[in-house]
Amino acid sequence: MQVPLLDLKLQYAPLKAQFLTAIEAVADSQNLVLGPHVEALEKAVQEYTGSPHAIAVSSGTDAQLMLLMALEIGPRDAVITSPYTFFATAGCISRTGARTVFADIDPATYNLSVAALEAALEKTPNVKAIIPVHLYGCCADMEAIQKLAAKYSVPVLEDAAQALGARHALGAAGAIGEAGWYSFYPTKNLGAFGDAGMVTCKDDALASKLRALRNHGMEPRYYHHLVGGNFRMDAIQAAVLNIKLPLLDGWGSGRRERAAYYRRAFAANGLEKTLTLPAEPWRETSIHAAHHIYNQFIVRAPNRDALRAFLQKSGIGSEVYYPLPLHLQECFKSLGYKTGDFPESERASQETLALPIFPELTEAQQAYVVEKIAEFYRS
Repeated sequence: MQVPLLDLKLQYAPLKAQFLTAIEAVADSQNLVLGPHVEALEKAVQEYTGSPHAIAVSSGTDAQLMLLMALEIGPRDAVITSPYTFFATAGCISRTGARTVFADIDPATYNLSVAALEAALEKTPNVKAIIPVHLYGCCADMEAIQKLAAKYSVPVLEDAAQALGARHALGAAGAIGEAGWYSFYPTKNLGAFGDAGMVTCKDDALASKLRALRNHGMEPRYYHHLVGGNFRMDAIQAAVLNIKLPLLDGWGSGRRERAAYYRRAFAANGLEKTLTLPAEPWRETSIHAAHHIYNQFIVRAPNRDALRAFLQKSGIGSEVYYPLPLHLQECFKSLGYKTGDFPESERASQETLALPIFPELTEAQQAYVVEKIAEFYRS
């Protein structure tokens, strides 16, 4: 049996006719950048997340960069974030000239440790933003982070690149802090037909500034009060995403059902003490239907690399997110961090493995994954 980590063709096939019709409509209109499809997507994301503003852009990375630019974060400023995340989170901070300050993760959720964040806030001068990452689709501890942000008068900017659809007791991921962003890279839970992203924010003036910045700071046409960039979303991406967004909650339910199956099957095979399964810290709440969106299903696995090799030979896809924490990356050597500075991030990089999880994954495929993992640990 073959079990891919992700199979986008299975999502595409039943929607193919709708996609092609929408793309043809964009092509016929020749309104190819921004325009009515993009405006419709922005309105839909506002309604879906409850955010007052949603600004469609060219990628999740550009969404973060543009937001930092809008907030005028730059040299002599510091921004605190996680060393255990995709590169763009720290890379965008570096591109503004600001200093990236890392704080270690909570070993259960892989998100920012509140205690580590407070320690970093206490000792770091001129902090202009806190960037919690809702890693793998699980919300960070936003209630505690918001309290710290208020105490130190620092805005919270949510990296929700992997978390559109995830919810916390305080609301939708990406719409709790002052601002946030999403990625619509094709492998995300809501994926475009290429690169695309979205910024969300609460402040009217900031939203106006972001809209100008995504179009080279131009407002009105050919008059530039700001130096921005070409961060515009293509209309074809918006047309595709407008078809997919109403289906996102159903796909999310499918992912959570498959996560629940893994839990039952691992327990039935006596693996619950061998593997550490994903935490679901916001599952119980009376305020919102809070939940993990399972952009990835991450386990901690003893002898991880050998297990991954065994799964590959068995036809099962897996991935390591992420094999080297950001504080140990060559390009961030100038920050002065060393091995041992963030032990939980370093331990996670050596132990975690992403298993197949997507709405079309069959029970037979999941059973095969569990069977092969059990076989590995019995041998």
